[in-house]
Amino acid sequence: MEEINKEQGLQIELKESVADGVYSNMVVIAHSSTEFVCDFISLMPGVNKAQVKSRVIIAPEHAKRLLLSLQDNIRRYEANFGEIRITGPSSISHPSKNNMKGDA
Repeated sequence: MEEINKEQGLQIELKESVADGVYSNMVVIAHSSTEFVCDFISLMPGVNKAQVKSRVIIAPEHAKRLLLSLQDNIRRYEANFGEIRITGPSSISHPSKNNMKGDA
């Protein structure tokens, strides 16, 4: 399966094994001076153990581009469907290894 990014004429391959996606309801983000590590987690209600479903490692420049793209997409989503309301804690900090700082 291929998608074409019309702005750049870039062909993007989306394999069937990836196309279904992975469900995540939590993300832990850590960073160093050279990279951001995003652990996408599936947390089941009433269970004290969560499982990392996918890890994505990106450069700081790409992390900022992701932030800007998410902000734009959230703005457009809310214009169409209304405000997204956040319930419960919005940020959890964890001490991390290897001089990386983490937030969820």
